[in-house]
Formats: sequence, C-alpha cells, structure tokens
Amino acid sequence: MEDSADARPAIGARPVWIVLGAATIAFHLWLVASGLVPNLVARPLHMALAIPWVALYVRGPSISGAILTAVGVAACLYIAINHASLGDQYGMVFGITQKVVAFALLGVTLELARRAIGWPLPLVALIALLYAFFGEMIPGRFGHAGIPDASLLGTLTIAEGGLWGQLTGISVNVVAVFVIFGAVLNAGEAGAGFMNVAAAAAGRLKAGAAKVSVLSSALFGSISGSASANVASTGAVTLPAMRKLGYPRHLAGAVEAVASSGGQIMPPLMGAGAFVMVELTGTPYNAIVLAALPAAFLYFFAVWIGIDAFATRHPLKGLPPEARPAGRTVLVTSLFFLVPFSILLGAMFGLGYTPQYAAAMAIMAGAALLLLNGQLRFSLRHAGSRLARAALVAGEQVAIIAAIILCASLVVGVLGMTGLGVKVTSLILSGAGGVLWPALLLTALACLILGMEVPTTAAYVICVAVAGPALIDLGLEPLHAHLFVFWYALLSTITPPVCGAVFIAAGMVEEKWLKVAGAAMALGVGLYLIPLAMVANPALLALQTAPLLALLALLKSGAGLAAVSWGIIARGRLFLRAGLVAGGLAIMLWPV
Repeated sequence: MEDSADARPAIGARPVWIVLGAATIAFHLWLVASGLVPNLVARPLHMALAIPWVALYVRGPSISGAILTAVGVAACLYIAINHASLGDQYGMVFGITQKVVAFALLGVTLELARRAIGWPLPLVALIALLYAFFGEMIPGRFGHAGIPDASLLGTLTIAEGGLWGQLTGISVNVVAVFVIFGAVLNAGEAGAGFMNVAAAAAGRLKAGAAKVSVLSSALFGSISGSASANVASTGAVTLPAMRKLGYPRHLAGAVEAVASSGGQIMPPLMGAGAFVMVELTGTPYNAIVLAALPAAFLYFFAVWIGIDAFATRHPLKGLPPEARPAGRTVLVTSLFFLVPFSILLGAMFGLGYTPQYAAAMAIMAGAALLLLNGQLRFSLRHAGSRLARAALVAGEQVAIIAAIILCASLVVGVLGMTGLGVKVTSLILSGAGGVLWPALLLTALACLILGMEVPTTAAYVICVAVAGPALIDLGLEPLHAHLFVFWYALLSTITPPVCGAVFIAAGMVEEKWLKVAGAAMALGVGLYLIPLAMVANPALLALQTAPLLALLALLKSGAGLAAVSWGIIARGRLFLRAGLVAGGLAIMLWPV
C-alpha cells in the first residue's frame, strides 16, 4: 500500500475511527458467537464496515471518498435488509433499482481495490467483467455463449457466486478474526517478546544479528501474514542493529526482505492462504497447517544456511552482550504472545474448536494482557491507548483485506460463469503436452507474472482457479497443487522487477534495490525450489498421516537445500560449488 500515514485523519478525528474499529471487532466476534447469520446479511455488512476505512481513512477524507462511502454503504445495506426476498430471485435482478444497486456494488468494489492496493487487481477484475458482458463477441474457443445481463448482475451481486461468494465468506468468518488477533497482539508487548526471544536464542551466534532477523520475522510473520508489514516492523529494529555491526547494506536489506517474506508461508495465518485453502480444497484447517509446516521450516532453514554462507564472504558479527536481553525480560515479554498462542493452538488442536472460535478466545486473552505493561504491572492509562491502537489497526487491515478479496471474488465469479477458467486449464494442459513438470513450470511462470501485479492471496486465488484443475488432472493431489501455486504466488516479494519486500528493505537501508534483490534471491533460493520438492516428495506434506516418512523427506530435502544454498553463496572453487548445487538438487528432487 502506497499511502503514507500522513494522509490519515488528524488525531482529533481519531475517536470516530476508534469507535468504528471497535465496531468492526465487535461485529466479527459477534458473528463467531452467534453462529448462523445469513450470508447475504453478514457479507454485505462486512463490506459496509470496510468501505469507510478504504475510502476515507487510508488516503484521508475527501469528497470523492465521502460519495464512495455513501453509495457503497447504501448498496450494502440494501442487500442486507432485503436478503430474504433477494434470495428467492435465484440470481436474477429485476427492476431499475436492483440494476442500479448491482452496478453500484461493482463500481464501488473496483474503486475500493484501487484505493487499497493500486490499479493492477481492479484492472484484472474490470477486464474480467468486460469479458463477461461482451465475451460473446469474441470469435473462436475463447468467446462464450453470452449471459443475460439480469442473470450476470444477479449472480455477481445478489447471489453467492460473486461478491458474496466463498472468498468473501472466508474474509468475513475467519480471516478478519485472525487479523484482529494479530492487531491485539501487536498493540501490546508481543512484538517486543518476539524480538527478545529471537535475540536471546540467536544473538550470540555467528552472524547473530541476521539470525535474530530470521527468527523474529518468522514469529512476527506467523500472525501478521504480510511481508511488507513484517519488513516495516521487525526491520525497524533488526536493520539498524545489522548496520551498526558493519553488515553490508545490501545483505542487511536482503536478510530482512527474505525473512519477512516467509511470514506468508508460516502457519497459522499464512497471509490468509490457509483459510482460503480450507474452502477451496475442503481440507480441514488443522491438516493444512500440519502439511504446510515442514516446508515453512525448510524455507527458514535455507535462509539460516545462506546467512552462514554469506559469513564466509563478510565478517558478520553476533549481537554484543549489552544488546542481548536479560533472561527475566525474555521470560516476561514472551508471555504476551505465548499465552494467547497457547490458547489458540490448545483450543484448535486440543479441544477441536473451529479456528475462528479458537482465535476469538485468544483475542480475549490478548486484550486482557493489554492491561499489563512489560513489567507485568497494571496500567489502565496505557491499556486505553493500546486498545485504541488495536481498534485502528484491526479496522484498517480488515478493510484492506476485504477490498482485495471482494475484487478477487469478481474475477473468480466471472471465470466460473463464463467457462474461461476451464478454457485456460485446457490451454495449460495442451501447452504442457499432458506432462506434469512442464505444466508446473508454466504455472510457476503464471504465478510469478500475476503476483507482480496483485497481492499474494489474490494471485493465488486467481492462479489456482485456472491452473489448479490442470495440475490435479495430471495427477497432483489437490492440497499439493494449492500449496504449489500459493508458494509461487509469493515469488514476486523478492523477485525483480516487482519485489515489494525488497523495495521497502532497500529504502530502509538506503541501498540500490537491485543489489538487495540479488542477495535476496540467493538467500531465498528455498522459495524457488521447495515447491518443486513438495511435488517430488509428496511425503513432505504428510506430517499428519505419515510422520516418519515426512521426517525422512524433510531431512533429505533439507540436506539438498543446504547444499544448494551453500554452493550458490559461499566462497570456494567454482567446480566445488557447482557440484554442491547439482548434488543438492539431485538429493532434494529425488522422490520419497
């Protein structure tokens, strides 16, 4: 997101936004507690709560933002109030009023996405909409038979095949609750707890300052699910520490960018990807988390080995004793994330509660901890400011994710209605000659290109809608196909020409972004290879069903990845390094 904090409303206007943020939190927790709320009530109200944040808060108040808010909220309320009668129309709109509401919702959705993340995603959605309306004019196999306007508008705006479909349901019911959980944790001492645990665990090691960045980013990323947010938050601490110890600027920036990118593949949040997979694959959330965990471990392991390899090129120091936290400080501050996390994981895996219900319990625990400071002393004054910060952050982040998912829902809806998804799937199959590995490479390229333009979750959703069926037809298990696509949708965070995490880190260390990107791609080699290892070694994803085989695949793939990472980065004779890379690839891609 490009907007600066300076565009946000002045401090005097903040009480209104704090109240709206609190309303956002209360609404989504109420949905968890209340159970059965009609989708055509919950989902439009979710959008209605998101609109003011994107239209008036992120970029500051404006006349156009006020008009957008009034039109969008009115259209959403129309759907929610009339949900019973609209549900009986079987995806058709009737009369001028409903057509106006339908077009208003489409326009507001596109504009919300544009204001939240820029032009690329709404342009993709606009092209999809134009295809839906006028695709019958396209000759040949990529045209479609035509869809009546009343049916097209109705399916997209009053039925559950577009704006109010599966993806929006995920945003409403699960993602928003976990975003609130992250906002509550980060409003207190949890962030300091992450940094202190990482500094105590890795600070004294060779290249310790860089390894602190890896551990803290893995911990923070597990709840933020955003590479950019991770770089900005943990990087504010780790980058100055690395620079102070003499780390090269490009390397410091690369370490933070690569480590922060891992937050989107690190359970439990995975940048909302885990929850989308639950709906799209029908796989239980617990199974997805356990399947994704070994690959996430491999990613951070490869980064760790890469840092050691860079230490053969540069004198990378650990943190000095005075920069490492005392044991009591580590213990006390770690409680601020250990208690909520323990409740979250215990409720999900021990008691069998749904992810959203477990997250709601963890939110309550995290909110209670906001009453305490870093010395475990009660502080009502500080608690008020922390709760206000949690409300502001939760309201804004829920709204931005909603804007992205609503817009992506339009694209997915059009793909399904027009049959375009099936046509692209057949194109991939024919282009790959009916062979899995060429299809995987074509899919990876498509993910990289699309990921340059739209956020990871949206890129994953769109890519898996068109490429997922092709990979499954060629013999890949559905969860394997989804994880493969999701990982490669993340490539653009560190891969030029559009590498968001690298740009932010390069700006923070005041280095040319291309130098940072080069080091980041070497450090982040796991991001390119681990998805291939998941396909070559299906046991890597079988931690729940075949733990011993999964461990064997993890050890084998880890050994190969370590060899590749060391061979690419470390000093040494070229033929030895080339041998390491070749041997590592052979080990990692040898099936288990």
